Formats: sequence, C-alpha cells, structure tokens
Amino acid sequence: DWMPNGDFTETLLNTNFDWNGRREPSILATENDSLNGTAMMMAHLLTNRPQIFSDVRTYWSPEAVKRVTGKELTGKAAPGIIHLINSGATTMDGCGQSSDTEGNPVMKPFWEMTDEDEKRCIEHSQWMPADRDYFRGGGFSIHFVSRGDFPATMARINIVDGLGPVLQIAEGWVVDIDPEIHKILDKRTDPTWPTTWFTPRLDPKKDAFKDVYSVMNNWGANHGAISYGHIGADLITLASMLRIPVCMHNVDDAKIFRPAAWNAFGMDKEGADFRACANFGPIYK
Repeated sequence: DWMPNGDFTETLLNTNFDWNGRREPSILATENDSLNGTAMMMAHLLTNRPQIFSDVRTYWSPEAVKRVTGKELTGKAAPGIIHLINSGATTMDGCGQSSDTEGNPVMKPFWEMTDEDEKRCIEHSQWMPADRDYFRGGGFSIHFVSRGDFPATMARINIVDGLGPVLQIAEGWVVDIDPEIHKILDKRTDPTWPTTWFTPRLDPKKDAFKDVYSVMNNWGANHGAISYGHIGADLITLASMLRIPVCMHNVDDAKIFRPAAWNAFGMDKEGADFRACANFGPIYK
C-alpha cells in the first residue's frame, strides 16, 4: 500500500496507443481479477478492439435520479442507468472520443485510429491524483466521461464451486446523460475515476432483464468487461466452443449459434447449454 498505484500503466496498456504511437492493446485486468480479464480477452479476440474494465458500481433508477438531481433521464437512459467506474484498467479509448465517418462515437481497432482520434482521446482525459483513501502511496488515475450513445456489451465469467465457469452477457448502450445529473451522481462515488453510464437492453420475457435493477442484481460480481458493439451472439458461440455455459444473456435467439450436438440435450436452450458443456467437458484444462 505504500507504493504508488498502477493505474497509469494499466490504462496505457489497455489503450490503442502510447507515446510510441498506435499498437494493439495489451489486455490487462486489475485487482487480480483473472475472470474479468478472461472476458476482456475473449471480447478483444472477437472484435480487435480495446476493452473497458469497470466496477459495476451503482444502479440509478429514474425515480432516484429525479429525487437527487431534480432532473429526468431521457433517451436510451430513460429506463435507468448503471454507473461503470474503476480507477485502473479502463482503456482511454473508453472515453468514446474516436469517431466513425459520420461523427458517431466508436471504439476502433488500433489500425483504424487516426491522429484526430488520439488527439481527442487525450484532450478529453485527465490524470487525477490518486485518492489517498484507496492509494496511500499516491499515483495517478485517468478520468473521463464516456461520450454516448454507442452500442456496448458487458460480459463476465464467474467460477461456481462444483459447476465451473459460467458466462454472463448484457447487451446495451453507453449513454449520454445531462451533465448536471452526471456531476451530482459522480460525487456519490469517486470523481477522480473514469465514468461510463450504461443502460442494458431490457426484455420483459427474461427475468434478469425485466428492468435495469434486475441486470445488476443478477450480475455475479462487482466487475464487468465492456466491449464496443453488440457482440453477445459471438461470445455465446465462442463460449460453446470452450464448453463454458451461458447463465444470463439478452441476445435474440435468432442470432445465437451453438454446435448442432447441443440439440440432443433438450429444447430448453440455456439448460441444454449447461448439460452439453458438462457432458463434453472443457477443451483446455
């Protein structure tokens, strides 16, 4: 605890560029969370994009936001928001200041980055003195507010004793909220850390996705790996190849592909996934 934190190093390793120029991110999870690091690596290998490591810190309902700030959430954020925030292994690309050809926020593969993308990411990020309550040795933590709206997928692998690894997936959006709302809510946690406001796509037919609170309540730990784009279907296919069952997702059934052998394990798709993975066993041990 007496040494400076590693936040600066963690952020730069996970970012598309450093002082030597653009290069592939070196995916790194903080706080010894190898399970979240595995989810980050899976998403990176599928997309070639940098990953956001965040605490799944706080759920804010529309009613609570109105009570605390006097203002209402709008747009994609209207159903409620989850505050994603972590001092360390959050890529600078998570600020959302890179743009596609139409000016929309995007997190790009490193070879698509432009000088303007790098410039905007740097200009919209600050290096804040580390919070001494957490880091008695000091250091610097990156701070930004992610520019929305853009599609995103939050994922996590959990280990269950007697069962093994399971994967959780929540597709949704990184959203913009009123700056005055952000200013008040951000002070409820740590204003020196990077903030990403996330709203999952809801599905009343799935209990874990009936509202935003249920998504956070069903999340297996306080960390999540956040990737640009809706990549849940790709994660499900990759997980089946690795024999990792998926215990929670909001991906349309029509988009899901699993091996044909899974059909022999019943018509309940998620239950069949667990049975097939247990039967065939892990590819890598």
